[in-house]
Formats: sequence, structure tokens, C-alpha cells
Amino acid sequence: MADTTHDWAHHKKIYTIIGVLLFVCTGLTLALGLWAPFDVGPPGPTPGDYVIGLALAGTKASLVAVIFMHLNHEKGLIYKTLVFTLLFFVGLMALTLFAGFDPILEQYDTLETTNGKLMQSIEQ
Repeated sequence: MADTTHDWAHHKKIYTIIGVLLFVCTGLTLALGLWAPFDVGPPGPTPGDYVIGLALAGTKASLVAVIFMHLNHEKGLIYKTLVFTLLFFVGLMALTLFAGFDPILEQYDTLETTNGKLMQSIEQ
């Protein structure tokens, strides 16, 4: 019985530390968005602000998953699934970004680029 009380006290200490760390990271995220000294680069949102914000969000999500969802005690299959999910996500984001570099772009101003020939073929 004493072992379970000791284990609970140890877990309670870890949960308290992680909870405080989550509050601190949330405060840093809020300060990054609202307080000028934490603003990276020129005023307003910049890529540096996004990187720091996403890094803080990723840290918080990792802490919640590892500690509160007890993923630190799981077997290897869960980690393989998480790695596959991460690779799939990175692949989809890469495809999305590569779409912006597509050399075949749709012409929205076809009347201007065809000098009106498109409308002439429709009228005839």
C-alpha cells in the first residue's frame, strides 16, 4: 500500500511540473502575439513569429501526448504509427507547397491574352 502512495506522489509532482510548463508555454505564445518586445522582426506577423509559435505549440502537444496520454510507456508499434503519420503529414504539406510552383497555370484573363479571339470564335 505504501508503494502506491509513493508512486502517486511522484506522478503528482511530474503532472504539476508539466502543467506549470504548459501554462508558461501558453503565456509565451500569448506574449509573442500581443507584446511588442517578443515580436520577432518588423511589427505584425512574420515567418519568425510563425516558427516560434508552431514550435511552442508542438512542444505543448508533445508534452500532453507523452505525459498525460502516457505514450512514454507504450510499445514500439505506437511510435512506428506516429512516425508514419508524421511522414504522411510532411508529404502532404510538401505536395501542397509544390503546387505553387506548377509551371502550368490557368489563365484567368483569357480575353486579354487572346486579344478577343476567344470571343470571336464563340460568336461565329
